[in-house]
Amino acid sequence: MEQMLKCTNVYERSKQHIRLREVGYSGLGLLLNEALVNTSLIKNLTHQIINTDPVINFKDLLSVVYISHRAHINVRVAICRKVLQILQFQPDAAHQISQQVGWQDTLVRLFLKAKFENGNTLHKHSRAVLMKDNDKNMSTEDTKKNSDEKTDEEKITSFASANVSSDQWSLEDRHSLDSNTPLFPEDSSVGELSFKSENQEEFWHSNPSHLSLDLSGIDSCEMSDSGSQVPDSLPSTPSPVESTKSFSVHSDRESSITNDMGFSDDFSLLESQERCEEELLQLLTHILNYVMCKGLEKSDDDTWIERGQVFSALSKPGISSELLRPSDEIKLTLLQKMLEWAISENREAKTNPVTAENAFRLVLIIQDFLQSEGLVNSNMWTEKLLEDMMLLFDCLSVCYSESPVWVKLSQIQIQLLLGFIGRGNLQVCAMASAKLNTLLQTKVIENQDEACYILGKLEHVLSQSIKEQTEIYSFLIPLVRTLVSKIYELLFMNLHLPSLPFTNGSSSFFEDFQEYCNSNEWQVYIEKYIVPYMKQYEAHTFYDGHENMALYWKDCYEALMVNMHKRDREGGESKLKFQELFVEPFNRKARQENLRYNNMLKQLSSQQLATLRRWKAIQLYLTCERGPWAKRKQNPIHWKLANVENYSRMRLKLVPNYNFKTHEEASALRDNLGIQHSQPSSDTLLLEVVKQVKVSDMVEDKLDLPEEDITARVNVDEKEEQDQKEKLVLMEDCELITIIDVIPGRLEITTQHIYFYDGSIEKEDGVGFDFKWPHSQIREIHLRRYNLRRSALEIFHVDQSNYFLNFKKEVRNKIYSRLLSLHSPNSYYGSRSPQELFKASGLTQKWVNREISNFDYLIQINTMAGRTYNDLAQYPVFPWILQDYTSEELDLNNPAVFRDLSKPIGVVNEKNAKAMREKYENFEDPMGTIDKFHYGTHYSNSAGVMHYLIRVEPFTTLHIQLQSGRFDCADRQFHSIPATWQALMDNPYDVKELIPEFFYFPEFLENQNQFNLGRLQISKELVNDVILPKWAKSAEDFIYKHRKALESEYVSAHLHEWIDLIFGYKQRGPAAVEALNVFYYCSYEGAVDLDALTDEKERKALEGMINNFGQTPCQLLKEPHPPRLSAEEAVQKPTKIDTSTLNLFQHLPELKSFFIEGISDGIPLLKATIPKNQYRSFMSQGSPELLITISMNYVIGTHGWLPYDRNISNYFTFIKDQTVTNPKTQRSINGSFAPGLEITSKLFVVSHDAKLLFSAGYWDNSIQVMSLTKGKIISHIIRHMDIVTCLATDYCGIHLISGSRDTTCMIWQITQQGGVPVGLASKPFQILYGHTNEVLSVGISTELDMAVSGSRDGTVIIHTIQKGQYMRTLRPPCESSLFLTIPNLAISWEGHIVVYSSTEEKTTLKDKNALHLFSINGKYLGSQILKEQVSDICIIGEHIVTGSIQGFLSIRDLHSLNLSINPLAMRLPIHCVCVTKEYSHILVGLEDGKLIVVGVGKPAEVKPSISNFISHAVGDYFGSPSFQLIEKSPLGINKLKAKFDFSKGSK
Repeated sequence: MEQMLKCTNVYERSKQHIRLREVGYSGLGLLLNEALVNTSLIKNLTHQIINTDPVINFKDLLSVVYISHRAHINVRVAICRKVLQILQFQPDAAHQISQQVGWQDTLVRLFLKAKFENGNTLHKHSRAVLMKDNDKNMSTEDTKKNSDEKTDEEKITSFASANVSSDQWSLEDRHSLDSNTPLFPEDSSVGELSFKSENQEEFWHSNPSHLSLDLSGIDSCEMSDSGSQVPDSLPSTPSPVESTKSFSVHSDRESSITNDMGFSDDFSLLESQERCEEELLQLLTHILNYVMCKGLEKSDDDTWIERGQVFSALSKPGISSELLRPSDEIKLTLLQKMLEWAISENREAKTNPVTAENAFRLVLIIQDFLQSEGLVNSNMWTEKLLEDMMLLFDCLSVCYSESPVWVKLSQIQIQLLLGFIGRGNLQVCAMASAKLNTLLQTKVIENQDEACYILGKLEHVLSQSIKEQTEIYSFLIPLVRTLVSKIYELLFMNLHLPSLPFTNGSSSFFEDFQEYCNSNEWQVYIEKYIVPYMKQYEAHTFYDGHENMALYWKDCYEALMVNMHKRDREGGESKLKFQELFVEPFNRKARQENLRYNNMLKQLSSQQLATLRRWKAIQLYLTCERGPWAKRKQNPIHWKLANVENYSRMRLKLVPNYNFKTHEEASALRDNLGIQHSQPSSDTLLLEVVKQVKVSDMVEDKLDLPEEDITARVNVDEKEEQDQKEKLVLMEDCELITIIDVIPGRLEITTQHIYFYDGSIEKEDGVGFDFKWPHSQIREIHLRRYNLRRSALEIFHVDQSNYFLNFKKEVRNKIYSRLLSLHSPNSYYGSRSPQELFKASGLTQKWVNREISNFDYLIQINTMAGRTYNDLAQYPVFPWILQDYTSEELDLNNPAVFRDLSKPIGVVNEKNAKAMREKYENFEDPMGTIDKFHYGTHYSNSAGVMHYLIRVEPFTTLHIQLQSGRFDCADRQFHSIPATWQALMDNPYDVKELIPEFFYFPEFLENQNQFNLGRLQISKELVNDVILPKWAKSAEDFIYKHRKALESEYVSAHLHEWIDLIFGYKQRGPAAVEALNVFYYCSYEGAVDLDALTDEKERKALEGMINNFGQTPCQLLKEPHPPRLSAEEAVQKPTKIDTSTLNLFQHLPELKSFFIEGISDGIPLLKATIPKNQYRSFMSQGSPELLITISMNYVIGTHGWLPYDRNISNYFTFIKDQTVTNPKTQRSINGSFAPGLEITSKLFVVSHDAKLLFSAGYWDNSIQVMSLTKGKIISHIIRHMDIVTCLATDYCGIHLISGSRDTTCMIWQITQQGGVPVGLASKPFQILYGHTNEVLSVGISTELDMAVSGSRDGTVIIHTIQKGQYMRTLRPPCESSLFLTIPNLAISWEGHIVVYSSTEEKTTLKDKNALHLFSINGKYLGSQILKEQVSDICIIGEHIVTGSIQGFLSIRDLHSLNLSINPLAMRLPIHCVCVTKEYSHILVGLEDGKLIVVGVGKPAEVKPSISNFISHAVGDYFGSPSFQLIEKSPLGINKLKAKFDFSKGSK
């Protein structure tokens, strides 16, 4: 900066900024209040003030002096030298300093010890460091040799020269303070030493702190928000938002210290501390004397109050005890220097009244000082002070010889001389005695009091000397003789002291008087006559002076305080300006630069992590069983539960656990446990705490948005949205809550995406949980509570993934309202409470009408009530539904096998009900905190979840953590379903309900990972797989039958009773008491307010207690839940709307077929489908949907379709696309298909909104994307190396999968804008390998993260979608000698994989084809031999629909693969089958181009209309033998249209 200030090329305005002209230096001092003040800072600031301005700004200079009081003594010595030189060489410098506010305190603070205020004990360490470094730099021999030859000064010089931190201060300050060298040489060659080019590189390298502004110690202006590191960056990476650490270098503390201490040769650390302190004292007292004497030349009261503030600052409490020397010593030194000044001034100006007045006031101050501090410390009475005082009295005697002031001065002179005699050493005593003797010889004493005062004071000293036999007596005898001769008559000594030795001429007076002093006569005379008058004289003469001086010091202290306050206020204003003009702009720029730097680091880290992830994936593939480097003996694979779930919220899938642990240690600890030490209950400790936070009234968790927020939720125009760049909307710290861990991170919401950055230090696989979600992929957002605080959100995506985020309580609602304002197209939840959400969802009515299953209803109720898979304390809860676990067969028609769902599980056994009722009635809490309750445990808590899922990771690990690193003993583990039920019946305090896994997840009942779970104590039986009821043949069979039981008529009729207990009106209040359904109050929502606890430990303890105990779900209903209709009632229930449809799978015996022709007469119909997510506005509700058909001549038809007919029940409406029969308007697929390729429905996929057609099978290996609205190709993608043979899309319309003859599969992302598909990504999302022959069939389930492919090599391979990771190979059973192919496959909603296999060598149909069933986790479940060749297959719910070349449409049960009904004969080969989204009809495409529509042909009342008449009139035509199995659709009679000129309605 100094160089810039000297440079002529720098603008003057910039120089003013550098000089801090707008703000001053005092604010900088306050900002550095807690920082370590290093040498370079003080040096550079001082140079900047002194050398770069023509006139020194003394306010700024004193600000730097104030900063330096916390620096090392060497630094203070150096700056004091600078100040003293300025005072000596600049005439008005002293006056300028004296005009600065608070200069006294500023300068006095330099006297403070080095350790004062910021505890600067670092300097001790720094000296050791520097000495150590110096020892390294100089060899032992050189040191020894040089120490003999060089003087101390030369040694210091050589040391400083060797130090790279040597600079201009250290070298120029070697000159004497009194030398005539220029004060601040501009061109000193020595001063330029450290900036010479040859030393520059070394200088910068040794002092990295020069490369960055070191504000690391600033507390008052924190430059960053606290927080975690930037996700995806290295652990040491500073966050762009959270840190402004220097990005280029880091300043090492030790080097900084070395730099501080090594800047000076004169004051290097080799000097002793004492020498430095002594020099500092001398310099400072010189400076203070200069300012007090030359800066303040007047003699008025204000001037002396200014001078007195120096002494007040030295005496200030908190300061005086921390000075380098005692304050009285420093004051004495100052007073002696002021005396010298006063003497010289009064000698030079004999008649100047100002100097005389100043001298007089100084005498008063010295008198007061000696009569206060001097009485405590006799060392203050020095010979030098005595000499100077006498000289000053001599000078003043001339000035005031004729003035009354001289009388006062004379009295003070005698008082001081007597003081010197009484408290000084021998030398001082001798001098004072001689001076007083001389004074008395010429003095006329006329006042008896004065004579008594002098005699009394001398007698005290005399008696002491006689008593102690000191030489003082010999000094006092001449003085006594003179005094006695003067006052002999005045004090009537001749009368009172007749024995007094004669003073004049007696040679033995010395001995005589010594003896006389011990006489009774002398002592009585002194005590009776002299001492009283002496005290009277003292009080009369000096009391007023003492009082005046006390007032003076009071005024000085008050003035000092006022000035310090004024200085601090100015400093505060300067600090604010400095922050505004310097710190904040610097912070902004530093943040920007750090953001850039961290973004660069983040990109590098992301690249490294992506490379790591990719390499791991490649490594796993290369060494897996289908990889080229497959190991001959594969390592055993262990599994853990994945967090993916299907649309019924079932978590079904296991994934490889590459970090598997056998937990042998936990088993060993369990076996060696011995006595179980129960932990002391925390209830007693927390009762008082609970009382503090108990809440009487529950408030609903509802978000009230201001009106402007609601109106702001308007969809942005699509074009405008595309034009907008992505902008950050909101950013907040949060926690991602998973079953395993709480992951700190940061959520960023932009105009297009939501980002989560993992801020944890240790990340899973080094990758972490970083996410990026487009707004269009968000389906639902739910308000959640976490640790009983309403502080969380759970976000559900279109692909069924969900994330639980916890925020600070006040932040949650802000995030939620901002997400709603962005108005994600698919999310339909607004600011509603769970109760309102549940009511608005219409779920209850759907369940009552049997439109959704019991399982789906329960899981949705759990979700609405805040239950989540992401928090074990709020895990979904399901009921025990059976009580028969011992029969050989399970009869679901027998009500006796079912549990009574109207009672809580704790009192299902009638024997327990009475005990629970009595317990409730007799309970009374003496503190009045705990409400009455029936059960002290809960039906759903984290321990219960881990109890059931102990065999599945990660729950095994969580269970061990809960049990302090060991497995629980075997008898307490979940080892038998019948035993668990029996324990519930026997023990009223065990009230665990079930978890959803009991109805869909057979793997949790099996110990697949072979954990050592111990042995039962009595039977010594090894605990392994869970013991099942007798009626269950396997885990899969148990799940299947248990699920059947859940959907049974009995449970359907009584499930609402259990819902009332858990989620409804019997959860709380009088109804709960009557139902024996009251739990410990802390488990209820809103029962406690944890934010009322200020003590963090108490809050954590209470959170732990409540989480371990369990949490009751939100209450969704406050009135009884309606019962479900029976199956018969649901069918017979009259419907008010004409658009209702029947589920054909619930009416399989009543299926009838209708045909539609004229679509592609004589040309096979390859594809007929009704996309499931066709967008229709509110105004167009009830208008037809699109039914897409593709014929063998590649003509595309977009027909109208409604699954109902407003006039005829159970019929449908079809409106033919007229373009399919008009060659001029036909839309057809362009491009040539590969020669020899069989064209099937597998080559065509229609997007869910019916806007796009994806097609494959072309000779150029391409996939084409066609816009069905425009009728033209919009994308042509070639990535496969051979013909693409099959396509499939997922249920949510996010991914497309393709299989090829090149043996690979590719997963493609369907690109979307505003949630609408617009095309296919140009590059595949994943490329899947493993097959050794052509891929024939593919299937994909994004929600379950699985891609399945079947090949001509006879294998089915499962991969993950997100990582492209190989999972397993499925091999349908077959004779090993036969060549098996997989022409088709399908995936169910629950992940069941149905594989159709064909044996190519067989020429007959017998045993040639088969269906195989595998679970989502690869377990083979069964096969069924087929007598026909399947051409198309789809799975709907619990049924498989297949069409065959032999013309049979078959519907089979998914679990048994048996036919549900006899196959429907279509008489012609079937090319495609498709089930409508309402499950009301099956569309079948035939060889002859007809479209068969299969629906429920249930008899119904026919409404009279012309169309019905036509239907009957042409009935005979369609009753011919060739159409006996086919009934007619009124709208399918295209041939009769010309004859009757008929049109349906308005169509």
